Amino acid sequence: MAGCATVRQEPLPDGLTDQPPADWAERQASLQRFNQWQLTGKLAVRQPGESASAMINQWLQDNEHYQLALSSSFLGMGRTRLEGSPGFIELELPDGETYSSSDPQGLIYAATGWELPIEALVWWVRGLPSPEGDFRLAFDPQGDLAQIEQSGWTIRYERWRDFVDGQPSLPARLTARKGEKLVRLVVSSWQPHSDS
Repeated sequence: MAGCATVRQEPLPDGLTDQPPADWAERQASLQRFNQWQLTGKLAVRQPGESASAMINQWLQDNEHYQLALSSSFLGMGRTRLEGSPGFIELELPDGETYSSSDPQGLIYAATGWELPIEALVWWVRGLPSPEGDFRLAFDPQGDLAQIEQSGWTIRYERWRDFVDGQPSLPARLTARKGEKLVRLVVSSWQPHSDS
């Protein structure tokens, strides 16, 4: 948490505090251990002049390795697959063309024109700051995480749900904004996933 101080300290929205609730450390540790999961939902991306949305047919997370199966006009018509781990991504477009890069965000941008911070999103989607970069957290009066500021993005948590038995509540809806760019994620299901 020491790294928080270098994020520019703007006033927090009314009703939010940067004082974590008493159970935050325990909750954060539990969410960090929850690193094998799958979810389904919807992703919307908006930036000046255009917007698009995609169904997340499956987001499979196995520690640092992720696989996303998307469908819609996002990244071109039809089904698109993203597979990667920190510092590497493979993108398969609906026509079967496959691209790989050591710059995940750069490849997504080159292929689609969208700024999608995929490596940070792996953390933000669980309600955690990414381990890369300074951050600032804000909590609502109920003690739920309401906002993360990190890497120029402001991530707002709009809804939490108890999706998984034995886990803290997980985000059901979040919006990440950076200037005029916006990424919204609505989660319809979360479940644990294990290879074993």
